[in-house]
Amino acid sequence: MESTPNIHVGILKNRQVDFSLVGKFNISGLSIDCENRYTAKISNNKIVLTNNRNTIEFDEEVLLTPSSLTDNYFELNEVTIGIGFHWEQKETQKFQGSLKFFKSGNKIQAINILPIENYLVSVISSEMSANSSLNLLKAHAIISRSWLLAQIKKRNVLNKNQTKYNPVYKTKNEYIRWYDREDHTLFDVCADDHCQRYQGITKAQKQNVKKAVHETFGKVLMYGNGICDARFSKCCGGVTELFENCWEPEKHPYLTKVVDNAEPDNGTKYNLTNEANTVDFINSAPKAFCNTNNKNILKQVLNDYDLLSKKFYRWQIEYSQKELNTLIKEKSGIDFGDIIDFIPVERGESGRLVKLKIIGTKKTLTVGKELEIRRWLSKSHLYSSAITIKPLNVKNNIPEKFIIKGAGWGHGVGLCQIGAAVMGEKGYGYNEILAHYYKNSKIKKLY
Repeated sequence: MESTPNIHVGILKNRQVDFSLVGKFNISGLSIDCENRYTAKISNNKIVLTNNRNTIEFDEEVLLTPSSLTDNYFELNEVTIGIGFHWEQKETQKFQGSLKFFKSGNKIQAINILPIENYLVSVISSEMSANSSLNLLKAHAIISRSWLLAQIKKRNVLNKNQTKYNPVYKTKNEYIRWYDREDHTLFDVCADDHCQRYQGITKAQKQNVKKAVHETFGKVLMYGNGICDARFSKCCGGVTELFENCWEPEKHPYLTKVVDNAEPDNGTKYNLTNEANTVDFINSAPKAFCNTNNKNILKQVLNDYDLLSKKFYRWQIEYSQKELNTLIKEKSGIDFGDIIDFIPVERGESGRLVKLKIIGTKKTLTVGKELEIRRWLSKSHLYSSAITIKPLNVKNNIPEKFIIKGAGWGHGVGLCQIGAAVMGEKGYGYNEILAHYYKNSKIKKLY
């Protein structure tokens, strides 16, 4: 790969999209100068762009290309961030690069097209604080670039082979689902936490972030001859998880169990597939890079709305019987009746539940994988599936409430952002950080 690739990022999909162009743009062959606000919508099966002076129609799609990548930009209104999470909100966001609209059913899909290196500056500014250590920023630039190029390759292979991606397995007694690529067949990645948090040039892009991207330009993580699908999460909780326990049943040797501290590990420490060991692990707070309350370090990883979460290494929530059975019914669409108990069926290497049996008065069912479990047990997403669930005040076989204790924040696969931030502050180089979380991987310059 010799030239810098472009990336197609899905930003939003609505019945109507309000946007502004700042500077000179070419609109599918029409060159205009304006800072006027526009509206894009579908009318009579055509894409219609309107402002105060003009109405322009297009059959299938329209591409708006800036005359200058750095001097011109566009704004999109009502962009939702944190979709399905407790911090979900709408913003007006600014973007460099081209804006593409196409029809998606009776809605307009807006896509941002720009060079991958410009995209990375925004991602790292969105995912991390620009005040993070340079080694943390460099590590994140490399894994974000790697993950993205791996996703593009995977999408191309699926499209070429016309492979139907099936993330659901269900029987009478089980419902297993994971969330990864099924939503993104018409663009490379989305702009939300489902992929990587991307907010264009809305957030200030400080010099340290640009320096990290520039000094790692074109560098990726490799395992053998393949680009690493370099996953990451907020906080592993002390031990990282295997890829196949969160997504499709495919092993990635570099996405394996890592005990998140500096002590040598022979692979047997913290056998968290064992239920008793997991209970002890979650009820304690063992030494780990990500076990920190240092606010200056946390601010490197957590944005303002993330910082509202006071606890994440170890945390606890409580539900009444009514709250929990109502919640599970809303999220699953299944009426379990009163909840009698939860039985851990399978745990991953980090103690995260891969399968959980829910026993109710009307229905018993095993659910998985980790994100589906988190969805069913929270109004948004439970921080982690590394949990224990204790029924309390049992009367006539029905608990009156449940205590959920948990470890970590996110799926726990690959780099632990808080752990990596601590490593950066302790003076570890970006190559050492990557070697810690992605075993036997190598850094290679692709372009």
